Amino acid sequence: MTYALVTVEHLGLAVACLEVQGRYVPLRDLGLPSASVVGLFEHWADHERKLPALAAACAPGAGWAPDQVRVLAPLQYPGKVLCAGANYFDHLAEMGMPDAKKEDQRLFFFMKPPRNAVVGPGATVHMPIGTKAFDWEIELAAVIGKTARNVSVQDALSHVAAYTVAIDFSARDHNRAPETFYKLDWVAGKANDTCCPLGPRLVPASPIANPQDIGLKLWVNGQIKQDGRSSQMIFSIAEQIATASRIMTLDPGDVLLTGTPAGVGAPKKTFLSVGDRVDAEIEGIGRLSVTIEASR
Repeated sequence: MTYALVTVEHLGLAVACLEVQGRYVPLRDLGLPSASVVGLFEHWADHERKLPALAAACAPGAGWAPDQVRVLAPLQYPGKVLCAGANYFDHLAEMGMPDAKKEDQRLFFFMKPPRNAVVGPGATVHMPIGTKAFDWEIELAAVIGKTARNVSVQDALSHVAAYTVAIDFSARDHNRAPETFYKLDWVAGKANDTCCPLGPRLVPASPIANPQDIGLKLWVNGQIKQDGRSSQMIFSIAEQIATASRIMTLDPGDVLLTGTPAGVGAPKKTFLSVGDRVDAEIEGIGRLSVTIEASR
């Protein structure tokens, strides 16, 4: 990785930057027309060609040091946040389906509200009001860089611009609705404010040799809870994009969360409390750390 895309707060303003050699160089200082990271994806093919040379040309000491900024969610804000449900074999096993076969599964999605759910690192996640079963899920997130509508599996990954770390926080008790016809309430369980941390950076797709075989780990208060690999997905990233693009157009700047490996709290009825720290790390991308705050 020669560079990554980030958004930081500096002097009270959100500033889109290249992260180069541990420093943050504003896009505006590099002559780029976009004032936001999400804006880069609207013309990603052009920007993808230019950015490596711009990063290489950054002088040592250019931009801001980490102690001069606060890192925000890299996308301010995605157009859509689409999430694949129950998409790892080992996660299905821990949730009560140990012998699941791909041919018996149906890929399904739910959505999170981008402007309200997406947050960055830090003390940013608020406990959903009234929940007693607040759970964690680390997810590899793919950012769309080229419009995708009814694309093939073979072509799907060419529509991905970058990857980042995501945590899908869930109010498991609000997700269940046994008294209703449908038995589940995906909005109440999954669409809560602040419950989709992203970051700390977007790593361009091209340097990631095989996104279908990278490690994902999550800790709660320093204790490891999830330790898996994206190779355990039931439906690949390419299959997810192809399927989603038949349902809706995927636009540049949309984000797709691709499922979580085993190790969530629900099977053991171990859930999060106010003050807990959650660290989520994906190989080749970095670590996203958040703290759980009280409901608001």
